[in-house]
Amino acid sequence: MNTLVTLREWLKTYPDFDILDNFQVDYTDKLPGSAGVFPDGLVEIKRSKDIMGNVTVTNQCNFGLYCVFAKSPGDDVGASVNADWVADFQQWVQEQSVQRLAPTFGDDKNREHITAQNGVLYAADEEGTAVYMVRLSVQYIKKYKKGEMRNA
Repeated sequence: MNTLVTLREWLKTYPDFDILDNFQVDYTDKLPGSAGVFPDGLVEIKRSKDIMGNVTVTNQCNFGLYCVFAKSPGDDVGASVNADWVADFQQWVQEQSVQRLAPTFGDDKNREHITAQNGVLYAADEEGTAVYMVRLSVQYIKKYKKGEMRNA
């Protein structure tokens, strides 16, 4: 299973994810209850090679999770509910990562971590919707053994 599919399936296990009816990739409707996960690429953080020619790479995959919630202009109560959902979601991701309950993306589960940060109101409109964005990052170790690598 690839990183995006694994991430999507895991996010759906968040206990309050059920308020998001429509969960897509690279797109979200402007209807309350819609969400989209937007992949933002793979970043190689570190690479090392041992004396046998084996390579260990620390990778980071980044994603943006956009959630559309109901929020009328000037509605402080609705805004608070939405902000609480975003904050709780970020704490759930952290807890899942710390307790090693998050999925494994690489070859060393003990050195992996997932973060959900910078939850922010991204946009709001007069029609009564607000888009919130959370930055997700998955950092993991990938090990390549000499002789098992493509073109090695």
